[in-house]
Amino acid sequence: MTYLVVSSLADLPGTVAQHGALDVVTLINADTPVERPSGVSPERHLFLGMNDISAPSEGMTHPGENHLEELLEFGMRWDRHQPLAIHCWAGISRSTAAAYILACAINPALDEMKLAQELRRRAPSATPNALLVAIADRKLGRDGRMIEAIRSIGRGENAFSGTPFVLPLEL
Repeated sequence: MTYLVVSSLADLPGTVAQHGALDVVTLINADTPVERPSGVSPERHLFLGMNDISAPSEGMTHPGENHLEELLEFGMRWDRHQPLAIHCWAGISRSTAAAYILACAINPALDEMKLAQELRRRAPSATPNALLVAIADRKLGRDGRMIEAIRSIGRGENAFSGTPFVLPLEL
């Protein structure tokens, strides 16, 4: 089994090239132009347009059930022969939440708390989007364990942009 790699939009091309990713998940504001990295075909690129907010806000698109459904469908379809790259604008909130969610969905035996602690160890600035995690917790039947695990690692270190990191699917 391979791994997930998380980055910011700015680091995406280099991260995809370095890790040989052929599949990409983009979680970014709907009107943000994102150039698909070379080597990634259109059907292997999922674009989820949402703002990085944890509650509905006038004029903004909050993460919703539809976003989660598309993320899970794409992630479960991923062949796992090469890493899956996940990015958002800064590589701190939406993308770290998506990586955490996909790791839990792909490997249901993963302990939510240990995975959250591993996420914190590998990404000191990670602050996974709480709303996206809460929606996934309900959908995946994790009974609040994902929510509590992410809450327990707290807000990440202040950063303009996260450093790309790998999140394994097995601990």
